[in-house]
Amino acid sequence: MQKNAGLAAVLSFLFSGLGQVYNGEIGKGVIFMVAYAISALLMIVIIGFITTPIIWIWGMIDAHKSAERINRRYESEQRIS
Repeated sequence: MQKNAGLAAVLSFLFSGLGQVYNGEIGKGVIFMVAYAISALLMIVIIGFITTPIIWIWGMIDAHKSAERINRRYESEQRIS
């Protein structure tokens, strides 16, 4: 099933990992959620101020690219059928 890459990115913008879950990549989404939570806790010791935005942005980009990859795979399977 095709995925909306823009929606995947917006979902990850709203909550890190949610775009991956939308794409059907549940494990990856949970990893992003846990990494983001740990990074947010690390703000107590300053390093989180660096890692949290990186994980957040990486999650949005990954969700978008994963949706595009899923769509390309879906389209190639439709041509074969």
